Amino acid sequence: MDMDMDSGMSGGPDLTDEGLNMSNSTVASNFLDALLDDTTLQQTDYAIARAFWYGIVIVIVLVGVAHWTQWALLKLRLRAAAANRARPASPSNPVTSALAGCTSVFREISYHQLTFTNSWLRIPTIGSIVLILGYFGYIIGLQFYEWDYPGAQYWQAQSIRAGWLTIAQFPLVLLLAGKRNLIGYAVGMSYERLQILHRWVARVMLLTATIHGAVQTYGWHKYGVMKLEFDTDSCIPTGFATWMILVWLVLSATAPIRNWRYEIFVAQHIITFIGLVVAIFYHLPSTALSSRIYAWIGVGIFILDRLLRTVIFTYVNAKPAKATITELPGDVTKIRIASPRIKKWSPGQHVFLSIPKLGLGQSHPATILSTPSSHNNDLVFLLRAHRGFTRRLLDSAQSSSANLLEKTEDARTVQIAGQHLSLIGGPYGGSQSDFAAFDTVLLISGSTGITFTLSILLDIAHRVKTQKLPVRRLVFVWVVRTVSCTEWVADELQQAMESLTNAGIEADVRYFVTCDAEPSEPSEKKIGCPCKNTEGPCCCSGLGSSSLQVLPDTIVKSDDTKDVISTSIPQDASETSVPIPASTFTSGRPTLKPLLWELLDHARGETGVAVCGPLGLVSNVRNTVATVSEERGSNKGTGAEGVYLHAESFAW
Repeated sequence: MDMDMDSGMSGGPDLTDEGLNMSNSTVASNFLDALLDDTTLQQTDYAIARAFWYGIVIVIVLVGVAHWTQWALLKLRLRAAAANRARPASPSNPVTSALAGCTSVFREISYHQLTFTNSWLRIPTIGSIVLILGYFGYIIGLQFYEWDYPGAQYWQAQSIRAGWLTIAQFPLVLLLAGKRNLIGYAVGMSYERLQILHRWVARVMLLTATIHGAVQTYGWHKYGVMKLEFDTDSCIPTGFATWMILVWLVLSATAPIRNWRYEIFVAQHIITFIGLVVAIFYHLPSTALSSRIYAWIGVGIFILDRLLRTVIFTYVNAKPAKATITELPGDVTKIRIASPRIKKWSPGQHVFLSIPKLGLGQSHPATILSTPSSHNNDLVFLLRAHRGFTRRLLDSAQSSSANLLEKTEDARTVQIAGQHLSLIGGPYGGSQSDFAAFDTVLLISGSTGITFTLSILLDIAHRVKTQKLPVRRLVFVWVVRTVSCTEWVADELQQAMESLTNAGIEADVRYFVTCDAEPSEPSEKKIGCPCKNTEGPCCCSGLGSSSLQVLPDTIVKSDDTKDVISTSIPQDASETSVPIPASTFTSGRPTLKPLLWELLDHARGETGVAVCGPLGLVSNVRNTVATVSEERGSNKGTGAEGVYLHAESFAW
């Protein structure tokens, strides 16, 4: 809207409505023109938008320096172990001791997590909450920096400031959303973790957009020119449309809607985003090049991410792989894929797996159970059937006309379906620290969460064959519903335990059998099988039609190995279960605090804990690690070593 220069009225801190007759349409129009004149405001707020990005870059740099410093320290530990230095996983000088102390304080604050059982409400960890609140405070600080603008443009100044902050956040939202994530590469964090920040930055962006519209409307109403503005300015409908689209983008990304039909969510989210971009360009005037540049940068980031993913996806699937599907107990399928193009990946990484025959255009996240050194370099996954793609996957394994009977190495017979064409996106993730660089390692998994922890175990078991590692003790905890579930990876666990034991590492597997659908909640009840004097069924007995009973704490001695805790299995179950060296079975859920205390009391360096499974299990481990670390005063002059935790959850 052009201002009538003959009116003698211009925008700025001296603008006032004193002595003006707003009932006169000409006077009201001239005053509105002056009110909307943001020549002075634009200069200040453009600097505020730049200051916003200066702060973001500083934070990314600081976090990146912390990450790469930790990475370098882990590399030094591996070198120290190779040189046979005593206590290679422990701080060795005042500098590393100071770093370890600061790290412990940060971990004890950030690891805690609140959860609500059987609720759609998912609260981020305390560390994420602190980061989100810090970001919110930063935005509010910029919004009200030198906010006491004099004159009638007071509310207009607040609105313009909020509008600049809204568009300035647009590229950050998209930077945090990409799977090939530039921020993730810089700070060593995988995209699925940055998704939390992506959603919260979008919510703050919605907040500033709301302030932009609401405060401006209030100012128009205050001076009696709201109706005139609504009748004459095209920015009103385009701005409202932009705001409504942003509201839906934020609302539809909440957990209940997002997880209801994820494939539908992704499709509509992309379409709605395109609508938002169009609305933004309609709302911003063509002369506002300094603000439009942020929109163009955001579009460029989105296109670059999609282009890069498309190029990599095309390269990986130029020679399509075939998936062999195996039915396992507990409604689980084991997928094995020999990919011609994917030959290297890190432990804990995942892919998006698509089998067009079972769902055209659908892809499912699947953590890679195997490592490049195991399973003949094949990609191996475990997926439990729920609905949609995973249910069709199981049905295919059960009913395919191409079913075959295959004998495994331990003489068990399993049923596999014919091979299916598969498409793979990725791999992604795998941002955890190198667990081979810790003195003591505790790997905890619930149900199919073993795909994450087992890949770490297999990686360590392979590396100990050729190099000296800092690892002295490793405990593998697996919480399962029934004993039959232990068949999923019996061979892999057995081979890994043998490799670790042969390398002189004290290692054992501890099964906790719950009889429940979801092994998620902690329990003080810890009963040794075969569940004598207990009420109800024994969780460690009953495997198919056999009467499997596992006797704990049975010491097995042999000439060529040290004493190990093993299992005792009757002959009628021998064909369906494989005893793992150094393994115990317990009916019920694990009580983690005593176990962690036991490991830390004997640790001679930093302990690494990894957990993957249902949200209840993950949050329990988080809180336990934080509490125990605080109680022991890790790296705070007590002599207690620190604890590192990496948590993966089914709830992405």
